[in-house]
Amino acid sequence: MTGAVVIIALVAAISGMLYGYDTGVISWALLQLTQDFNITEGWQQVIAASILLGAVAGALTCSWLSDLRGRRGTLLMLAVVFIVGALWCADAADSVMLSLGRLVLGFAVGGATQTAPMYVAELAPPAYRGRLVLCFQIAIGVGILTATLVGAGGSISWRGPIGLACVPAAVMLWLLLRLPESPRWLVKKDNRDAARAVLEHVRPEGYDVAAELDEATELARVERTATARGWRGLRDAWVRPALVLGCGIAVFTQLSGIEMIIYYSPTILTDDGVYRSVALQVSVCLGAAYLIAQLVGLAIIDRVGRRRLTLIMVPGAAISLFALGLLFITSDSGRDVIPYIMICLIAFMLFNGGGLQLMGWLTGSETYPLAVRPAATALQSATLWGTNLVITLTMLSLIKAIGVGPSMWLYALFNVAAWIFVFFRMPDLTGKTLEEIEYQLSEGKFRPSDFGR
Repeated sequence: MTGAVVIIALVAAISGMLYGYDTGVISWALLQLTQDFNITEGWQQVIAASILLGAVAGALTCSWLSDLRGRRGTLLMLAVVFIVGALWCADAADSVMLSLGRLVLGFAVGGATQTAPMYVAELAPPAYRGRLVLCFQIAIGVGILTATLVGAGGSISWRGPIGLACVPAAVMLWLLLRLPESPRWLVKKDNRDAARAVLEHVRPEGYDVAAELDEATELARVERTATARGWRGLRDAWVRPALVLGCGIAVFTQLSGIEMIIYYSPTILTDDGVYRSVALQVSVCLGAAYLIAQLVGLAIIDRVGRRRLTLIMVPGAAISLFALGLLFITSDSGRDVIPYIMICLIAFMLFNGGGLQLMGWLTGSETYPLAVRPAATALQSATLWGTNLVITLTMLSLIKAIGVGPSMWLYALFNVAAWIFVFFRMPDLTGKTLEEIEYQLSEGKFRPSDFGR
């Protein structure tokens, strides 16, 4: 693996870290914002969710941009939007301006989650593709942990940490100015010589890029002669299994309960009688557990396989949420059972972070045919962000209506449904090239049994 590929993965990782940081920072900032802006429960949900509405718009818009201007060109634009959004939020005078600033940030987040994994997947050698794409997912965990560490003391004003996000965004912009465009996008634009130069740059010295270039060229030719491509191509029956898989995984990554825990665990715990300082310390532990789980998953995913790892980990997440719900129902105050609550929360983060969460962006980056890849990844990202938006806008209201315990049980049931979906619909794509995956799909051989794991 060359240094250029590592730097490309680093750019994707920075975009993932910005997503995780902007997600994690609001969890403890909400505790301060409630007092600073004198906001209600409804405004808490709006501020938390505004970044998600922007993410839906960013994912859908950047599908078109990444096809028109290239993967690298789109990421350059998004780095600038990250900087603008971070500074806007830091200077917000009220809840309305903060929500609008997070809307801008969300556009960058949604666009990056649609574009960065695709950029890495199209540049990475097949043997390293899974781990390099997952650097994006790992970086989300780094961002979440960093945000919780910054807010752990509870004494720092929310403005500085939110504005600090412009620094890694500036680094991302600087690195992108020195990186090449996706060779597969260049081939699509009939620029074979430039694509060859990029492949020679990102592959080890002496590596024969001819076969890889010929394969990409043939796929681009097939795409140009296809009767339907882009958004129209998503209606083709042979693409549907990949679309169902990608969008289904996107929905279940959010219904698993991860965003509920990340956004609202400090609020839920303090409302249930836990001291604010303890709730913030719990958030740090959860961020650390999530990152550890992601790192372990990254180390073993290509040996264990995507499908098998997910099927092993999801039941643990479901059991953790069921036990957590039981604790909230049977205790008078969360303060009385905080050690057990912490154990359940950490267990959930380990099982969820090391399993289902790894698959969200990886599945989208490697599943879809080239002719529809930007449109399909955009639809998957928009599905993920849309699901996240609904959860974030309704979570506190749901808890108020039925209680914390039953809410946890509901999300435990969602994990059971996720396991069933993975068992019947998710093939294992470990070690397959993007072209091999597309061939299997075109032949109608996209069931789990067709891939041998």
